[in-house]
Amino acid sequence: MKICIIGAGVAGLTAAIRLATKGYEVTVFEASTGPGGKLKEKMIGEYRFDLGPSLFTMPQWIDQLFIDAKKNPRNYFNYKKLDSTTKYFYEDGTVFTSSSNIDELEAQLKSQNIDTTNLKKYLKKTSHIYRTTEHIFIKSSLHKLKSYCNWQTAKSILQLPFIKSKVTMAGMNKAYFKDTRLQQYFNRMATYNGSDPYKAPGTLNLINHIEHIEGVYFPEGGMYSITMALYNLALDLGVKFEFNTPVTEIICTNGGQAAIGINNIEGNHYFDKIVSNADVYHTYKKLLPNQKAPVKILNQEKSSSALIFYWGIKKNFEALGLHNILFANDYKAEFEDIFNHKIPHNDPTIYVNISSKECPTDAPPQHENWFVMVNVPNNEGQDWEKLKKEIKVNIINKINRILKTNIEDLIAVEEVLNPITIEQNTSSYKGALYGNASNSTFAAFMRHANFSSKIENLYFCGGSVHPGGGIPLCINSGMIVGELVSD
Repeated sequence: MKICIIGAGVAGLTAAIRLATKGYEVTVFEASTGPGGKLKEKMIGEYRFDLGPSLFTMPQWIDQLFIDAKKNPRNYFNYKKLDSTTKYFYEDGTVFTSSSNIDELEAQLKSQNIDTTNLKKYLKKTSHIYRTTEHIFIKSSLHKLKSYCNWQTAKSILQLPFIKSKVTMAGMNKAYFKDTRLQQYFNRMATYNGSDPYKAPGTLNLINHIEHIEGVYFPEGGMYSITMALYNLALDLGVKFEFNTPVTEIICTNGGQAAIGINNIEGNHYFDKIVSNADVYHTYKKLLPNQKAPVKILNQEKSSSALIFYWGIKKNFEALGLHNILFANDYKAEFEDIFNHKIPHNDPTIYVNISSKECPTDAPPQHENWFVMVNVPNNEGQDWEKLKKEIKVNIINKINRILKTNIEDLIAVEEVLNPITIEQNTSSYKGALYGNASNSTFAAFMRHANFSSKIENLYFCGGSVHPGGGIPLCINSGMIVGELVSD
């Protein structure tokens, strides 16, 4: 069987690996010069940057791809578990470092006079939510009857009334913790899938289980090593890659009953199955222009986007770690601006990732590579050049205030990514990083399925479809497709 995959993002690479492992002939068409999608790297002067996702969790899911292919994952890439996860800075002077060692986290919080009375009880609850939802919401297709016909799913369904779907993330966190600093700390997890904690269901607090119980890791060589590990495994399994080769159309039989191939600059190419790792909106609007699109799904609220500054910094900051958060003073107002007013907040929460803390060669000696990101609305026609200048001033002022420095004088190189360029580089509609937002109780059920119910032989994977965005979910998306195609 010949299979075409459109897009060499993490989900596309995963699907290619799973299908090649099963013995299928797989060809991947990618518009850009190499694999990775959002998970790429770039040299800016003497500084190396991972361009996209920077937090690595659930490495066992990647390892499983190699194990199933009868390969040793350690021959492709290595990683280590981090003792300390993220350093947090608040405007009131509170500073602590999070950890997946709960006793250490509790000690850190208590050192800042933060009441941790319900901490372990809360994390036990998030673990219960995760275990209840993992099989049915993350590892299986929600849209196939057979996913529900087993005892494991039946047990999960019986537990659904207890997964906090009828309260918001913020509401659940407020019920457990009186200290607003701790509420804000746990509310931040909504940004992991581009949502608003004051709207998203409490079920999404399962992300706290992933970070605090499962742990956070760092891959040797940086995040891009994940891309290269998956790419090299795919090559070893016989997957063919066609780079610099954008697909212009998915070819369907008359009436659109079945997908039979793709068209690109070289002409038509015919396959038995087609898998789109492209954004689902882009897939329907650009690649299936003559087919009826699922309007309700495509028109759902999109996730937040990002404004990212890649800075080469002429100094080592001992006060900072690999992952750092400088919190907005009014967190609720920040999300109201992003999702309700469609404007960046004037006092944004700032995320600073410095991979040179773990990979010293990512920056020259006594220098650091700063990936500086703030959450912003997706592109609705805002003047991003104007906003970029305003946001940069706000970022610099906040960094200078909290770290007591003059960061502007230390910036050796700079490049910027905004929602428009995110869409241009990755075809993510409106620059939304995670496809649809999860700002409703039934958001998980409303993502596009991993297959088309109207067009035979057409499948979907990636952050814009089930189960969602972020490396772990994209990995699962590709794995689900690998099973569906071979059914």
